[in-house]
Amino acid sequence: MFQPLRLALPLALVLEWGATARAEPAPGARVRRERSVTVASAPADSPPIIHVARDTMTLLFFPSPIQRKTLTFDESRLRVLDAGERSVIVQPLTDLPAGERQELGVFFSDGKVPARAAFTLVTDPAEVDIRIEVQRPAPPNETCPTDARAPTPKPEDFVLLGYLDAEGVSISPIKATWTGARGLEPSRAVSFRGKGWILVDMMIVNGAGQPAWAPLEATFTGRVGVPLRARIVTDKKLPVPPGESRRVLAVAEIQEADASFVATLEIRGDGGRHLSIPDVQFPKPGAGVAQ
Repeated sequence: MFQPLRLALPLALVLEWGATARAEPAPGARVRRERSVTVASAPADSPPIIHVARDTMTLLFFPSPIQRKTLTFDESRLRVLDAGERSVIVQPLTDLPAGERQELGVFFSDGKVPARAAFTLVTDPAEVDIRIEVQRPAPPNETCPTDARAPTPKPEDFVLLGYLDAEGVSISPIKATWTGARGLEPSRAVSFRGKGWILVDMMIVNGAGQPAWAPLEATFTGRVGVPLRARIVTDKKLPVPPGESRRVLAVAEIQEADASFVATLEIRGDGGRHLSIPDVQFPKPGAGVAQ
């Protein structure tokens, strides 16, 4: 049965692993290797193979942060000694018999494709991996030719896709009380509400003399219920240089309801700099078709 990670690695164990990794292999022992592997681009693709052994700890180092709580493995066959923001140390309880293949998987934190890294763990009599540099293939949209552009959306597309209906779109200005800005200044903000979605449109200025800044994630937190993860869209490339501004949109899907929706919008970005906008009002849906 696969279970989420619940173990922690003592400092002494880390030091012991480092000393072991630097030691020369004894005659007849497995060759210890350091190498890189690339995670599968799609769930149907075969995961890369990692060689593990009972007497050796294997470190996997990831190119971007991972969600440690999503780590899955068979606790009856494997033990994860430590999981950090960008690393996992794994070791089998016993050498895996020939033909046995164990899976280790974890999701990345940024939500980009591929969203999950999976590995097939086997025991090889001749070699064992002590350090794996995990590589992530570029998302499809980053490998497309530069002249390939999506078609410009038309008004009818929004209706056909269901983003607009007879009730239209309701708009409300935001009397923003911004906190945690640290050199980030808003110039305007307005909220939109349509069929099953909410959106905040704002202009954010990165103050002169401040480091470059990019919004990384956004959430809407209502007075009740769980936070809603929002998509971030900008009008120009990021990051925002000092003294310049960007138009930033935060959009999320919501359940249909008649009542107005009030939430706090949190936008977290580089260097721990973030914006918080409390009491963002999303009005009731529009009046609908005139009688």
